[in-house]
This record gives sequence, C-alpha cells and structure tokens, in this order.
Amino acid sequence: MKKRSGIQVMARLIGLVKPLTGYMLLAVLMGLIGHLCAAFITIFGGYAVLEALRLDTPFTLTVLFVCVVAFAIVRGFLRYAEQACNHFIAFKLLALLRDKVFRALRRLCPAKLEGRDKGDLISVITSDIELLEVFYAHTISPAVIAFLFTIIMCLFIGSYHWLLGLLALAAYLTVGIVIPLVTSKLSGDDGMKFRRGSGELSGFVLDSLRGLSETLQYGQGKKRLAQMNEKTDGLAQDEERMKRTAGRNSAVTNTVVLAFDLAMLFVSALLCLSGAVGFDGVLIPTIALFSSFGPAIALAALGSTLQNTFAAGNRVLDILDETPVVEEVTGQPEIAFTGAAAEHVTFSYGSETILSDMSVEIPEHSVVGIVGRSGSGKSTLLKLFMRFWDVQKGNVKLSGTSVSDINTANLRNMESFVTQETHLFHDSIKNNLRIAKLDAADTEIEVACKKASVHDLIMTLPQGYDTPVGELGDTLSGGERQRLGLARAFLHGAPFLLLDEPTSNLDSLNEAVILKSLHEEREGKTVVLVSHRQSTMRIADKIYSVEHGRMS
Repeated sequence: MKKRSGIQVMARLIGLVKPLTGYMLLAVLMGLIGHLCAAFITIFGGYAVLEALRLDTPFTLTVLFVCVVAFAIVRGFLRYAEQACNHFIAFKLLALLRDKVFRALRRLCPAKLEGRDKGDLISVITSDIELLEVFYAHTISPAVIAFLFTIIMCLFIGSYHWLLGLLALAAYLTVGIVIPLVTSKLSGDDGMKFRRGSGELSGFVLDSLRGLSETLQYGQGKKRLAQMNEKTDGLAQDEERMKRTAGRNSAVTNTVVLAFDLAMLFVSALLCLSGAVGFDGVLIPTIALFSSFGPAIALAALGSTLQNTFAAGNRVLDILDETPVVEEVTGQPEIAFTGAAAEHVTFSYGSETILSDMSVEIPEHSVVGIVGRSGSGKSTLLKLFMRFWDVQKGNVKLSGTSVSDINTANLRNMESFVTQETHLFHDSIKNNLRIAKLDAADTEIEVACKKASVHDLIMTLPQGYDTPVGELGDTLSGGERQRLGLARAFLHGAPFLLLDEPTSNLDSLNEAVILKSLHEEREGKTVVLVSHRQSTMRIADKIYSVEHGRMS
C-alpha cells in the first residue's frame, strides 16, 4: 500500500470534483449565505436590545423584526438546498468512483488480482467508497464556507475595533484548524488500521461462508467462530479508540469556544472602559462571536473522522493507481487467426521459473495436446497465449504476430479459454452462457449446449435454461459446471480454443461425448488441449510432453 499524506489524499479526492464544479460553487454560495443569515438573526437581536435601550442603531425595531423573520426563512431554505446539493455531488461522485474502480480492476485482472483477498476488495468497493460521502458532502464545501465566513465575520467584528477582529480570527483559526490538526495527529494511523481490519474481517467472513460445509464436516466451527470473534473484538477496540478521540475532540472544542466567548466579552469590556468603543462595541461583537462558531465547529468535528475517511480514500486510490502487469493494446490493424506458436519462451512468477526455453508449434485447424504433471507449466502456457502475462524471454505469437502487438479486443475474439474451474454467476443458466455472446439467440445457446453434452441435463431442470444456478454455481456438480464452461466456448465461436483440463471432472462416458463433439466440431477450429489424462489425447494430432517447464 502506497503511503500518502492526508494532504495528498485530500488533493486527489478534490481533483475528482472537477466535473461537478458548478454544483460545488452553488453549494458554497448557498451555505455561506445561510450561515450569515443564522448568525445575523442573533446579531439583529442585539441591535433590537440597543434600540430598546434607545441607543443609536442603524435600524428600527420594525426593520429588525422583518429582517429576522426573512433571515430565518432564507436560512431554512438555503440549509436544505445546500445539503441537497452537497449530497447530490457526493453520491454522483461515489458512482463515478465506483465506475473508475471497476475499470481499474478490469485493467488489473487477472494478473494483479490473483491471490488478492476478495473480501478486502469488496470492502474497498462498498464501505470504503461509501465513507468518502463524508468528505464530499460534509468537508469540501464546509471548509470553503468556513474560510469565507471567517473573513466576513472578522471584518464585521473588527469594524468595532481591530483588536476584537484579531481575537475573532484567533478563535476561528483555533477551533477550525488547530484543534482538527492536533486531533488528527493524536489519532495517528487509527483510521488506516480500522479500514484495514474491516477489510480483513470481510475477507474472513466471505471465506468462512464459502467453506461452511468443510468447517462443519471437520468440526472446526467453534475455532472458526472464535477467530471471527477475535477479529471483531479487535475492530471494536479500534473503533472505540476512535470514538473516544472524537469525544475528547468535541469536549475540547466546546471548552475553547466558551473560553473565546468569555475573552471577547472581557476584552470588549476593557475597551469600553477605556473609551475605545461604546456599549454597542461590547454587545454586538460578543453576540456575533457567540453565534458564528457553526462553520468552524463543523470543521473541528472532522478532525477525528477524517482519519477514517482519508484511510478509506487511500485504499481506493491504491487501486486506481495500481499499474497493470499487462497493458491493453489498441490502434493496431485487425488480424485473422492462422495458427499460433510459442518460441523459446521463458517465464517466471517472481523468482520461480515456470517455463524455460519452451517452444510449441500450433498449426491452423489442428488439435495439439500438452501433457505433463501438475505444476509443470501447462496452464501457464495457455495464459501466455491469452496474454494474461508477458513473457520474460522468447515470444508468443498468433498468426505470426506477437500477442503483445495484437489489439486486446481482437485477441480475445480469436480465443476461447476454458479453465479447470468454471465460474458461474448467481443467475440463470441462459444468462451465464450469454456471457460468451451477449446477442446469442436461444437456438444458438441450445446448439452450444448439445455440443458440450449438457443440453439434456438442462432440460431435466425445473425451469430449463432459465434455472438459476445459485451463488458460484453451487447447485451444480463440478462436471456440470465444466460442461457449461465448454458450452460457453462453443457459443463464443472463436477459431482458437484453449482447453485446460476440459474433462477432469467428467466420467468416462461424458468425456467420450465431449471428445467426440470436439472432434466433430474441429472444422475451422484450432485446439490446444491440456490434460494429464492420456485418454483425452486420443483426438490430438500432435502431443507435447512438459516436464519442469521444458519440452521432453
């Protein structure tokens, strides 16, 4: 995780407001006028006292009464409008942020997301982004409002005596800036620790739900529950520490506000005794300060909460700033598939070499088998053809062109990749298959399923092709999911099929049916068939054997 200061995070988050600048300026204007109306309701009350005492004032009682009523009405309307505007900005930006995050995840997938805690990712996409609502709705415009409001009120109070204006400025700066900064400093990295713990807990819960049957089977429920409680208790302690800091912050703020109010009364009284100001110079500045701490207190309350918000923002920015292992290619001429090859390919995951000087020739319209023990690099070779990673040495080519020079969309259209584990979404069978071809007609889907020997099974289900498969396809067996994966590949209709253990979860009868379909449908197709089963290699025109990342 990249270390960013609060100012850096704030600057990045503010930069995202650019498309909604007009709305933000409108919110600031309405908020500023609203706060001034609220403050001057009390101030005009002070003028009314002066008028009642028959001291010189610029207003009559009638004017003062009308103004106070008008200020109250305007204040209510502007308060609502400001909050509505701020929340529109916040939720619009949260939607834009989620879109940016999903685009970033798409760029990073699959290389940078393999092994990443999915629960932590869910926490970033949901709760971390949601926390930024505090920043966009209750931080940016309130900070600008507080700045402008402070200038206006200091000038107003200072119009009675410059010393009173300086005292008011000291009060606003202490409450609105000094206290939040000190509180934030005292909070340390509590916010980041809490967000990290929240993500870890989400991952643990998700992992526990997925492995619930295994947990029950081996009697590990109590241990798993104890671990969950331990993580929850730790998170609760972190949150309690943050709430305690927020409580102390509130207490200190209120004490400081009272102290400055008393200081204003004391200083203005001394100036009155010395003849520097009249009685109005005591009453109006004191009342003005009393009634004008709202914007500054709003900033003071953010001192502790912003740590949590910036921690969430930092985690979101980590995803947005993450550099993908493989950049998408665009702008190259489209090519048609005429064969594939791996030429002296060497590839490593970190310091572990998986493939070493491997070469494979895959002629068009052929079926090439690759056999070898688990961990020998067979699946990795297929992922290199898909360009999930780039090779360190050598070259991987389609139609004589390096895969790194082919438009990514063009490459994906030429290839169909069936992995050992077929992922199914919590949706109907039909919609799960249509991922391969969004505009596929029902007849096309049925034809693909017949080729994958799964049509008859689907027709026995209660709702046929509209039957929901459950989360992660849990309502289907491993073999049934695998056949649906093959059906997707047939539906996609790509000329280059990469099949990674396509029959590993099938019995001998279904394996024979699948192999027969592959053999019959091979016209116009080029197939790479990875398997540890010798029986699967019966349809292969040529077989390569891989041992320790080398051809043998």
